[in-house]
Amino acid sequence: MELSPEDAKLVTLARASRARTGTAEGAAVRDLDGRTYAASTVALDSLQVAALDLAVAMAVSSGAKGLEAAAVVTDAESVDPASVRDLAGHGISVFVADATGAVGSVNES
Repeated sequence: MELSPEDAKLVTLARASRARTGTAEGAAVRDLDGRTYAASTVALDSLQVAALDLAVAMAVSSGAKGLEAAAVVTDAESVDPASVRDLAGHGISVFVADATGAVGSVNES
């Protein structure tokens, strides 16, 4: 799948976040102003947060009013884009890539 340079950047940020922390997933989102937020899965005894949900939360806490796109690097075949939909509405592309960065699917929020 051919990605735009900005969407490819999201996949790169998600891969880096996942690799840096050694977690199950890495994610990145781009807000309406072009700012990006990257996060990885949090798996503590008292707190469990999916990487995509955390990236969306980071965008919200920074004042983002919406999203343009999102990417998740995971071994799973699909992801739940509910948090993307909550912030950005429907029709936002969520690129799902494997550890090599190859995008296997695109979920729409």
